[in-house]
Amino acid sequence: MSVSLLSSLPLALLSAAALATPLAAAPDLAAYRWKARLLVVIAPDPGDPRLGEQRRIAEADHQGFAERDLTVLEAVGADAVALRRRFGVPPEAFRAILVGKDGAAKLVSDRPLGPDRLFREIDAMPMRQDEMRRNEPKGRRS
Repeated sequence: MSVSLLSSLPLALLSAAALATPLAAAPDLAAYRWKARLLVVIAPDPGDPRLGEQRRIAEADHQGFAERDLTVLEAVGADAVALRRRFGVPPEAFRAILVGKDGAAKLVSDRPLGPDRLFREIDAMPMRQDEMRRNEPKGRRS
């Protein structure tokens, strides 16, 4: 199957092999609910340059992805029917979809999403605001 998982692991643990590790079946997004935010990347084929660009973005800012509990799920090619159907993505289209911890789509783009846009959207979410407050050093809380 052409669905793979790119987790928010440190870059040292994140290799090209991890990017291409196929899952046994289409991922059950409900398993991530309340645990992780998702960046669902849907591409028509593995050679799509937008898929490559989204991978480079995730690799380059892996720390920001990890801090925000952001996991990347890739759905590539004809085998990604379930995710394409769920998000209304035509067979030949590319989509990058930010899914909140509540399971709802928060941002949809037909282009790769850069860290500034992703992080701005995530950091404005009430749950993320709470996380940031809880993670502040005690001397900095107001």
